[in-house]
Amino acid sequence: MELSAKTFQVTRADLVRYAGASGDFNPIHWSDRFATGVGLPGVIAHGMFTMALVGRAVTEWAGSPDAVVEYGVRFTRPVVVPDDDQGAEIEVTARVREVTEEGLTRLDVTATCGGEKVLSQARATIRTTR
Repeated sequence: MELSAKTFQVTRADLVRYAGASGDFNPIHWSDRFATGVGLPGVIAHGMFTMALVGRAVTEWAGSPDAVVEYGVRFTRPVVVPDDDQGAEIEVTARVREVTEEGLTRLDVTATCGGEKVLSQARATIRTTR
């Protein structure tokens, strides 16, 4: 069973806000010159910010933050955020892998940007009964 897709826009302004909240002011997250100078295609979103957005989708599917029992990902490729008003779009989908007798639902989660997977081994377990 597939869950409804969730879409998140990520702009440079979001990266600035996240940098302030996280304390991660690495210039790869705000300077095109620096990012391309180290071999990146441009400014990239913080990996943990991407993970948090996907976690938000999982929380919405679960219906409550305390219904998320487990959540983990591996970072596959960066989310490049252009310097424009649209930024980048991350689409998050999930498929139910298993529903246990204990009332847990295990999800296989997919996050893409520009048609390419940005996370791998993204999985979540949510509580489906209280």
